[in-house]
Amino acid sequence: MTNPLGMHAGQYRNEYTEAENKSFTEQFSSITTAMAEAMANGVSVSDEQVQQLIRQHYDFCLQFWPPTREAYKSLAMSFILPSEYRDSYESVATGLGKYHYDAIVVWADANLD
Repeated sequence: MTNPLGMHAGQYRNEYTEAENKSFTEQFSSITTAMAEAMANGVSVSDEQVQQLIRQHYDFCLQFWPPTREAYKSLAMSFILPSEYRDSYESVATGLGKYHYDAIVVWADANLD
């Protein structure tokens, strides 16, 4: 069967070294922690501080795939819809998935075609 929706997540294979995976975890954790702190401090998702964090998140994603605006915003949807991504963000701070989603939408609309 062909892949009419162009979905490729099931094709992902982690062929990275232990050191690379550790680095990815540290990078992601740093961004997530900074996002949670910004949210806790009441920083708007459109604030330059938060938008810089989203740029870091986008750059992090570029290590694995080059998302278009719609693809990046679709990824962000998984932060608010029932998913492991949402559950992971919500375990850090209640509302973090929605906060991250909103910030990505602002950044993607301003920076991606």
